[in-house]
Amino acid sequence: MRAGSPRGGLGVGGVIVGLVVGMGVILLAMGLLKRFAREAVPTLVGLPGGAWVVGGGLGVVTVLGVAGWLRCASGVSDRTRMARGLHAVGTAVCCAAAFGPFFLLLSGLPSRNCRSESCAYIPGTGSAFLAYALSAGLVGWSVHRWTGARAAEQAAREREGVRRLRKKGKGKSRGARQR
Repeated sequence: MRAGSPRGGLGVGGVIVGLVVGMGVILLAMGLLKRFAREAVPTLVGLPGGAWVVGGGLGVVTVLGVAGWLRCASGVSDRTRMARGLHAVGTAVCCAAAFGPFFLLLSGLPSRNCRSESCAYIPGTGSAFLAYALSAGLVGWSVHRWTGARAAEQAAREREGVRRLRKKGKGKSRGARQR
């Protein structure tokens, strides 16, 4: 295929049309999600317990989503097509659980250059966002400390096993290397 051929021009045109249509779909989806969030946040903030409980709960959901996402991201690739598909769906769900609450609460804060009622501050969103940040930070820090302690404990057990094998004169053996 030559550089000036009609097929090359059609390919470039198809890519440009695809990008324009794709961007339109993405913007439409983002607008619909923001509208949904702007209508859902007042209902969430009005639940019993108030904005602080909602923010704290959404922070915990974010930490669980991140933990699941990290666990799913380190998947094995020698699976069947169905297992890989389900794994991808699980990773997407965990990713949505990790980022969804943040963007849900962020949509309740006032927009910068919008003067209409649809961009106004939703009462209780600020305290919910603060509770979200505090709970996500504290729970995330405690999960990080817990997993770090488990990893250190496992490494200590492995070092102890290798030390016992070396004490018996088997430190360079296959068994010591495989443990």
